[in-house]
Order: sequence, then structure tokens, then C-alpha cells
Amino acid sequence: MPPAIELRGALVIDEMQPQFAAVIAANGDGFFPVSGESAFWLEVRPGIVVNRLLDVALKGCDVKPGALITERSYGTLEVHGPDQGQVREAGRRILAAAGVRAEDGLKPNVMNDEIIRAIDDHQAMMINKSRAGMLVLGRDTLYTLEVNPAIWVLLAANEAEKASPIRLVGLGNNGAVGRLRLAGSDAAIEAAVEAVQRALAGIPGRDNQGID
Repeated sequence: MPPAIELRGALVIDEMQPQFAAVIAANGDGFFPVSGESAFWLEVRPGIVVNRLLDVALKGCDVKPGALITERSYGTLEVHGPDQGQVREAGRRILAAAGVRAEDGLKPNVMNDEIIRAIDDHQAMMINKSRAGMLVLGRDTLYTLEVNPAIWVLLAANEAEKASPIRLVGLGNNGAVGRLRLAGSDAAIEAAVEAVQRALAGIPGRDNQGID
């Protein structure tokens, strides 16, 4: 018998926003997505089972693989395409093959959620050295988010861009935690934060006390 699979999170991105899609494409190893496409993301343990689960999706649905990642403890996969119905069906088949339901995942545990106003020019340049997206400028307002499981940072980033003209500066969605950095005006960041908090609060799942 194969080992039981623990679902940490399963997520459908209904419509990838331009910056979000660009950051995923620039930092991914698979087929790159483009703005407007849909995507299904999965995070599970044990990690190596993502190989079998991705195989199920690619053999049964018209989607492209964008991510296949095995970390120390967790595995992450992504499939995407222009047909949202095909993407959702791929997600349904993946979950069925894993023997889990979407609501079996962990609720987001927000570990850090901060707004830093009018950052110093020198700090902006330090952040830009390790950015995964747009540039942050001196005197920008900066928003930082750290959430567990890491998969939920993807929803946060895409919903923030839907809601507000922010710049997506950093997006890390692998490993024990997900990290997000957004930059922009005070008003843009405040609108984005509202969208992030609303999206994360609406995710069903198991109680999550933190990193295990």
C-alpha cells in the first residue's frame, strides 16, 4: 500500500494577473504561464508523490506543467492552461488520485503581516538585490507577508494584484513558509492588504497551529 498523503493545500488560480504570471514564469523550471491563464497548485507530504500526481493530470487533461518541486519535507506541483475547465478537471483528478479533498488542507497560518511606510533608499536597494519581480524604490510603502503552508502565498499575491496597482517585488512559495513582498503607494498597499486578508480568511481547512 502506498503511504497516506497529507494535503497541505490545493489552490485554483482562476485568472493569473500579469505580474504574477511573469514572476512565476521567470522563476519556474517548467512550461511558463501567461497572463489570463488558470492554474492549479498542490502542496503535499510526502513530497515525492507529486511525480505520480502530475502524471495523472498530464495524461488526462489538456494542461501544461509549470512546477514539480520536492523539498525536504513537502512536494509542490502546478499545472496551467487557457481553459479553466481543463485546469479544474486536472485538479479534481489530482486530488482524487491523492485520496484527499481540497478542504483537507491546512488553513493559512499568517506568521507575519506588516506594512513599512516610506522605506529608506538604501534598504530599497538591498531588497532589489534579491528580488523575484519588480523593483522597489526609496520612499515606497512595503508590505511583507509570511504564511504557512507556503502555497497560500500564491493566492495572496494574485488577489493583491487584482485589487490594486501594486508592484510584486518578492514571491517565495516553496518550503516551510511562503513569503511575499509588495511595494507601492500607501493607498495601493492598503487596498492590496485588505484583499490579501480577505482571501486568506476565506480558505477552509484543518486548524493550523504553525510549522510542523
